[in-house]
Amino acid sequence: MTENVRVPSTTRTARWTERILAAVHRDPMSAPHRQRTDALIAVGAGALSQLIALTANGGRNPDALGLALLVAAAVPLAWRRRSPLLTLLAVAAFEGPYHILGNPDHGPLPQSLIVLWTVGATGSMLRTVLTGLASVAVALALMMAGHMESGHELLQVCGWILAILFLGQDVRIYRRYVASLVDRAERAERTHEEEAARRVAEERLRIARDLHDLLAHSITLIGVQTSVAAHVLRADPDRLDREAVAKALADITETCREARTELRGTLEVLRADSGGPPAAGADGPLPDLGALPSLVRAAETAGARVALTLRTPQGRPAPAVGAAAYRIVQEALTNAVRHAGPSVGVTVVVEPVAQGRELHVRVTDDGPGPRPQGGAPGFGIIGMRERARSAGGTLTAGPGPAGGFEVLAHLPLHGTRDAEGTRDARDARDARDARDGEAVA
Repeated sequence: MTENVRVPSTTRTARWTERILAAVHRDPMSAPHRQRTDALIAVGAGALSQLIALTANGGRNPDALGLALLVAAAVPLAWRRRSPLLTLLAVAAFEGPYHILGNPDHGPLPQSLIVLWTVGATGSMLRTVLTGLASVAVALALMMAGHMESGHELLQVCGWILAILFLGQDVRIYRRYVASLVDRAERAERTHEEEAARRVAEERLRIARDLHDLLAHSITLIGVQTSVAAHVLRADPDRLDREAVAKALADITETCREARTELRGTLEVLRADSGGPPAAGADGPLPDLGALPSLVRAAETAGARVALTLRTPQGRPAPAVGAAAYRIVQEALTNAVRHAGPSVGVTVVVEPVAQGRELHVRVTDDGPGPRPQGGAPGFGIIGMRERARSAGGTLTAGPGPAGGFEVLAHLPLHGTRDAEGTRDARDARDARDARDGEAVA
């Protein structure tokens, strides 16, 4: 048993309204089933013109030739959207003899209105004006040939011709306006999606940089400290220096504890950035300039000799600047210990320059300098350069003036680049630096 569900009249009205608006908004040249629709319109216009000619004839019945001309005038409407002007000429070619033979004047009205509407709705304003003038001239000539003496009727016919043409032109302008709004909304949606994709890519890159800096530094120090403990065990097993082994293991434990703490802080920041609730016991923001002494102590536990010169700028620098400086020093120390050995001497200088507008970061070591890499290049120098760029600064890395390796960064203290020029100039310098440091990346 089925139940008849009654659709509310308001719903049916809304659906019909949507269909009518969709038909009005749709471009007639791109509508689906254009040819079939136009053929049906041609058949309907021919039948309606026959009915008008036979009923509203004012006492004049059309003859067989007049009825045939009415049908012939409706046939070109099947191609009205493909060639509007040719369709108008074809309809006029059949309507002219129809009027000259004295048939009822209102008979070909459907064909005339449809073809004039089509010309106005599919052409430019200039074409519509020229078509209107030509149509008015032809209509006046035909009516004069039929000995029509009423000036009022002449004005009425001319007015209808121009009104239909320009009504179609108004609808065309309205459709173009709606299409521009739709196109603008689609572009805005695409831009929004591209911006979201760009933000995701930047977030992935930031996560990769954070994890690389943290894990590379900690794993390098743990590897060096483990090597020290292994060397002590192998050097003289009979006279084992238990204190040295215990110190190396304690350094490893401390490095693991610091890495775990910093990793947890990094993940908490990422969770907060993604909108998730911060977990209990969060370790606060990422380290900045105040955490540089701890980096130096960690490198010294691995055997490096580090001289730190830290001059804190007046006022609090931008958080991105402090984090970038910390990560640059961290990665530079990691590379020095990894490539130059645990006994390398490193000089770290962090100070404001350019009248306090920039932060100068320089890390130099006394190692053998850059060596060609046989395998794939790493991401250390690339990550440092990205760190500097994210803060609005620049970074160079390469052989030092007195040997060894040098990392030099200039970071704007408040996120501006007054002294370094335009963004294009910075990009050019970064590209040059990337070529110079490709062998040691």
